[in-house]
Amino acid sequence: MNTHQTVAAVSVDENRLDRLAELAVRVGLNLQPGQDLLLTAPLEAAPLVRRIAIHAYQAGAGLVTPLFADPEVTLARFRHGADDAFDRAPGWLYDAMGKAFDANTARLAVVGDDPMLLAGEDPEKVGRANKANSIAYTPARERITRFDINWNLVAWPGSAWAGRMFPKLPHAEAVARLADAIFAASRVDGDDPVGAWKAHNAALRARSDWMNAKSFHSLHFRGPGTDLMVGLADGHEWMGGASVARNGITCNPNIPSEEVFTTPHAARTEGVVAATKPLSHMGSLIDGIRVRFESGRIVEAHASRGEEVLRKLIDTDEGAARLGEVALVPNGSPIAQSGLLFYNTLFDENAACHIALGQCYSKCFRDGARLDAGEIAARGGNTSAIHVDWMIGSADIDVDGVHADGSRLPVFRKGEWAPDAR
Repeated sequence: MNTHQTVAAVSVDENRLDRLAELAVRVGLNLQPGQDLLLTAPLEAAPLVRRIAIHAYQAGAGLVTPLFADPEVTLARFRHGADDAFDRAPGWLYDAMGKAFDANTARLAVVGDDPMLLAGEDPEKVGRANKANSIAYTPARERITRFDINWNLVAWPGSAWAGRMFPKLPHAEAVARLADAIFAASRVDGDDPVGAWKAHNAALRARSDWMNAKSFHSLHFRGPGTDLMVGLADGHEWMGGASVARNGITCNPNIPSEEVFTTPHAARTEGVVAATKPLSHMGSLIDGIRVRFESGRIVEAHASRGEEVLRKLIDTDEGAARLGEVALVPNGSPIAQSGLLFYNTLFDENAACHIALGQCYSKCFRDGARLDAGEIAARGGNTSAIHVDWMIGSADIDVDGVHADGSRLPVFRKGEWAPDAR
């Protein structure tokens, strides 16, 4: 029996699991009476999905539809599939998801896959499959990046994921350690998780308001291997924590979340940057990323591991080599202070400042809900079939806010918010 067949007979604390499910429905989605819900999750996350369904129906959900993924089926494709199968993706499924979102269906994704599921597979096939899937996913992704509907991500302590994080621990203990880390980062350990998120959202809102009031033209990141000037889109708006979707529902897209973020200008990033954490992308690990930007575009890219997958990612389309997001996260965030490397973007991006290649969030503009695609592009918003976050922050990173006249103001010093920004 291999790693992926040992689905958890390991027990996860039922009370905290139930609180996480309730939090996903009440705070993450803020699911409304009569609203349908589309769920995606790894097969072994069924215990969490079932509890989410219970809380969704208790909240008045119309119809809850789960879609499960099985790592063994994924591996079967790479080991036995025909070569031309790696240039295909289920566009029919993503078209249907787009139609569901147009009908105001809420979206919830449970993460928990093995972060290195495809590490031993042919990187050329991995890159082709990722590109095909990214392009086919466009009808669903564009509705999410526009914030058309309320959506949310939460995590399940996957068996193989736990083994990657805690390779020296017995299986059951590794899963328990990962579960504890997920519950702590998601703020479900206290008596009132909903209240805890209300206070946390207020703190993130205060940070966003400070950044918006300064109206910087760009951000200058400096640290080991990094000297990067990220130009900000015209009329950009900083966001963090709870957000109002275009359907009028306030949701928390990520649980956990420690970031404030906005949209960079697609043509105004210059300099070099080095990743401070590995990037787990679609079952592959990319480590030691170093890139150079000119006029907003990556013109040189290297990685100590997974470089071919990185290059395939950047070559997805014209916008894949440009930035769609920049985010500020202090090194003092609870996830960073845990000392854990999760090999999962939902968690690792909330331990460090980060940037994202690809599609921008049109919500991150003043009056963004009223802007069409042409207006977003005119303000510098990027368009792509991908949106991939990777971490560039650490305790050694300084960030300055730069105004259009060249004047500067400290935003981060040694990985923390500068005194005037607190």
